[in-house]
Amino acid sequence: MSDRNTQQRHRTLWFWVFVGPFALGLGVFTYIPLLWSVYLSFFDAHNTVTPDPARDFVGFDNYAQMLNDSAFTDSLLTFVVFSLFIVPATFALSLALALMVNRLRRAQAFFRSVFFLPAACSYVVAALIWKMSIFNGVRFGLANTLLGYVDADSVAWLSTTDPPWHWLVIVTVRLWLQAGFFMILFLAGLQRINPQLYEAAAVDGAKPGWQVFRHITFPQLRATSVAVTLLLVINAFQAFDEFYNLLADSRGYPPYARPPLVYLYYTALGQGQNLGLGSAGAVILAVLIAVVTIGQARWFGLGRKDA
Repeated sequence: MSDRNTQQRHRTLWFWVFVGPFALGLGVFTYIPLLWSVYLSFFDAHNTVTPDPARDFVGFDNYAQMLNDSAFTDSLLTFVVFSLFIVPATFALSLALALMVNRLRRAQAFFRSVFFLPAACSYVVAALIWKMSIFNGVRFGLANTLLGYVDADSVAWLSTTDPPWHWLVIVTVRLWLQAGFFMILFLAGLQRINPQLYEAAAVDGAKPGWQVFRHITFPQLRATSVAVTLLLVINAFQAFDEFYNLLADSRGYPPYARPPLVYLYYTALGQGQNLGLGSAGAVILAVLIAVVTIGQARWFGLGRKDA
């Protein structure tokens, strides 16, 4: 009995040896800042993260001011537009890549690595490549060079709002960066499908291609599709790097295509450094992400036994 207790203590000790540093780092660098941000949201915290509770407490005034701020609500509209572009585009492209790679009999690992490689690239680096090399607003950019071959005028991609060409730049860089990651998720789902289902479909006379995909492959990917959709929406809410590095310059950030995190960045760390107001906006955004995620999960039936 004592030996069993000793072994249990040893297992517990080694568990905390390996998990303890990560749990400590998660608490110090994630949960404590989150709780402190909620705390700051109830104070008039200009240029400080330690407001005076007796003098600076404002209650829910920061939340009311943020919800009545047209710039903040416009930033939420920017997120909606971005999501309408990037979520279905990434879903379709990553699924198509997964289907293509899954059908390969040779060099599957090579193409899987090639398509996944952009996911390891920094968003900042990718945004600068798109901005300086591909969609440069002068005739030396790749896109404008190709337009020159057909005698078309050069386009100022990032500063043209009518038509809003900046969306093409923003969506394509995010698409390039994340399609490979979600391709891996779909590949994992495809490899879990029982091959006997396809054999039974062939015996029943199902035609290969769209008919098999519609009635067998895609229904079997339901759980993966739900997870991918949820992750894509959450990632769209958190968009910052590509927007900021593509559109901001020495003059600041333009008034268009400003997502919530960019707006909160300028609110909390701009000239006013209103950390209380910025924290209130961050809490509103976090609650909105949670509500949307839970709503999607319930709508898709995530977690049900028959899902």
